[in-house]
Amino acid sequence: MTLRVTSQGSDRKGLYTPDERARRDATAWTLVQGILAPLQFLVFIVSLGLVIRFLWTGEGYGAATVSILIKTGFLYLIMVTGAIWEKVVFGQYLFAPAFFWEDVFSFAVIALHTAYVIALLAHSLSPTALMWLALAAYAAYVINAGQFLWKLRQARLQAEAEDSGRNRLAEDLADAERTMA
Repeated sequence: MTLRVTSQGSDRKGLYTPDERARRDATAWTLVQGILAPLQFLVFIVSLGLVIRFLWTGEGYGAATVSILIKTGFLYLIMVTGAIWEKVVFGQYLFAPAFFWEDVFSFAVIALHTAYVIALLAHSLSPTALMWLALAAYAAYVINAGQFLWKLRQARLQAEAEDSGRNRLAEDLADAERTMA
């Protein structure tokens, strides 16, 4: 299966052009994203447990609240570093064609997390309502994380296909040399 992304009138095959792939592999921002994403997921899992505990038992509101704020901080950090990564790899801070829909949905995730923080600071929702808002933000985060995991898989499949193509080409050239000799 081939992903085709149309960008400024040019049809490209795959998630990355060879130049974009080289920039992706060369930048330290790829490593930063590779570290922050699993850390954010770990914080999410702990926080999810604390939120569910509060909703189930009514206990642990403070711990759940702190965990949501930490998760939100990770989200903001990964969004900023991700925008820098996109600038380095694709030449624009956000909405690069290869990650357009992931970025769009990321803003929904950020909006829900930010709504939580605003409601918390404004005391405009009850503790239970705040936790349900956090769960909505977390559900959106899971969908968005799934989008990025799918893109990671597509990138790996593209790299495997390109490597396989290079290997086939090398084998074909070797066969041609043997038949000419």
